[in-house]
Amino acid sequence: MKGRKWNVLTLVFVGALAAMVYVVTLFRFPLLGSKVHFANAVCLLAGMLLGPVPGGLAAGLGSALYDAFNGYDFINVLITFVSKFAMAWVCGVLMHAEGARRHKVDRTVLAAVAGALTYVALYMLKTYIFNRFVYGYPLDAVGVTMWSKLIPSLINAGAAVIAAPIFYHAVMPALQAGGVLKHLEE
Repeated sequence: MKGRKWNVLTLVFVGALAAMVYVVTLFRFPLLGSKVHFANAVCLLAGMLLGPVPGGLAAGLGSALYDAFNGYDFINVLITFVSKFAMAWVCGVLMHAEGARRHKVDRTVLAAVAGALTYVALYMLKTYIFNRFVYGYPLDAVGVTMWSKLIPSLINAGAAVIAAPIFYHAVMPALQAGGVLKHLEE
């Protein structure tokens, strides 16, 4: 029975955070020639709260569903799932490492930075592969395209790195007071 409760609680949190990722992706605002949204912050929050695999599933599912419902093809949806999963997974690994003091601010910032940079690196790799090998652009055009995508990606990563630890430390007291954490950490 205890294992069943753990599975149900984990599934509920994965579903709730995936839904949050999806909804937050809908709201974007312009900043310095880019559009900033806090979906990456929620992806990082999923990794912080749930750990590598459940957090990765929440981040990947929410982002992939957004892409699927907004007309992206299967390959792009799959790439989104993998890259967002990886972002939350890296963040979750650092937050839940053996002996880690999870509630320290420096741990949350380190995990957020590593997760966000993982996503930026994977996004830039995708951009390079698609532009160079799928679309057949010359190398100089690929470089210009990558540079134009790097700056907005870093702006979004910076926003996520600032917001995710704030969100994490805002929800932790409620999760602790409600006794939810002891069931998630079992």
